Amino acid sequence: MDSFDDIRTYLTGLQDRICAAIETADGQARFVEDAWQRDPADATTHLRGGGRTRVLRDGAVFEQAGIGFSDVSGDTLPPSATAARPELAGASWRAVGVSLVFHPRNPYLPTTHANVRHFRAQRDGETVAWWFGGGFDLTPFYPFDEDVRHWHRTARALCEPFGGQARYDAHKRWCDEYFFLKHRNETRGIGGLFFDDLQEDMEQDFAYLRAVGDGFLDAYLPIVERRRDTPWGERERAFQLYRRGRYVEFNLVYDRGTHFGLQSGGRAESILMSLPPLVRWEYGYAPEPGSAEARLHDYLVPRDWLAGT
Repeated sequence: MDSFDDIRTYLTGLQDRICAAIETADGQARFVEDAWQRDPADATTHLRGGGRTRVLRDGAVFEQAGIGFSDVSGDTLPPSATAARPELAGASWRAVGVSLVFHPRNPYLPTTHANVRHFRAQRDGETVAWWFGGGFDLTPFYPFDEDVRHWHRTARALCEPFGGQARYDAHKRWCDEYFFLKHRNETRGIGGLFFDDLQEDMEQDFAYLRAVGDGFLDAYLPIVERRRDTPWGERERAFQLYRRGRYVEFNLVYDRGTHFGLQSGGRAESILMSLPPLVRWEYGYAPEPGSAEARLHDYLVPRDWLAGT
């Protein structure tokens, strides 16, 4: 069985590698780290641990890029967790993970999210539950088929040692279903991979977590290089800010990680770093029929992006 320290070491290293790669891709701005620690004297949350929140702002490519590592524990789980797993009521727990959201400046470059995490619960000194979760997904404003296929080919390839097409199909479908705005009847983007409660084999499940974490840059950086210099103007910028509103809606209304963090008394600044720096809402907005903006609608319906390939 992999120790918690092994998993923690991998995750801190992953955060370091992704930060270095994104700084190189941006070429201008650097991440600023906010290292934080729970105050053990704070009896209002009963949380312990800390983390490293890193944010890059006002770069040449990224308007804001946030990536956080956290290692926190508590004596009881919040209602959002025990509602789904009532057998864990009263158990102590520890959770460690890396989560990122990157908001590019260029509207032709997609927003992206990735997360890898591990959770353990104990009662009377014995582990009563453990699991891995994570994935990555892509949210374009002006989608390109070449980018969508590359994203999903990378996801399918990393699944190959862990069940191949069946693993990809299952976790791609899970991603489509999870990142879905019910009140808008649309997906948040073109999907990717999502998994939770993975608890079949500790060694293999940790290996899959590493494949997903390491595969993120392989999936995203080629898209950055292709789209970073695409010309754009005020029209594209206005549409980007409008569509960012959907991102805010999902994170605040549906995202389980956001709910868990806030309900457990987590650090609000780190939890909400996923939100875009600028966003707008417009009542009754409808894109002009046949426009590039209207084209996005067809990409917000789950489909087999790799059919025939």
